[in-house]
Amino acid sequence: MLLEYFQMIDRVEAVDLEAKTLTARSVVPSKSPVFEGHFPGMPLVPGVLLIETMAQASGFLVLAATNFAAMPFLMSVDGAKMRTFVEPDAVLDIEAFLEHEGSGYAVTKAKISSAGKKVCDAQLKLRTMPFDQVPLADIVRKRAGEVGLLDALAVRA
Repeated sequence: MLLEYFQMIDRVEAVDLEAKTLTARSVVPSKSPVFEGHFPGMPLVPGVLLIETMAQASGFLVLAATNFAAMPFLMSVDGAKMRTFVEPDAVLDIEAFLEHEGSGYAVTKAKISSAGKKVCDAQLKLRTMPFDQVPLADIVRKRAGEVGLLDALAVRA
């Protein structure tokens, strides 16, 4: 996890397109400039970055479910609940479930846990735009390879 670069997912662990689920894992870095201000003497991952982590897992799931046809962009967060603090070195287990995909939108439910404890959860709505409308296909496919999404999909083939 590179907080300051918004690279929140370290590794996609599994994708099940039939069940419409994705699981991923991230390890919070022991040091980050983010912690200098949040909070001095008590470093905590900002809740907004936990939401971003769920959004990225959801985005990877949408990419997998649509065979990389469109770029997912976070549009809204509903019912987000932060249940505990996340400190440096925490191992985060992220799960995303695809509730709906179509008509240019996707809806997911996502959650994060750490050491068996619930950290946060939310329903996320994403706008999907075909890659011919946004010049991000190569960058997104490269990142998907780096985090193991392509490997997880290949296992299913």
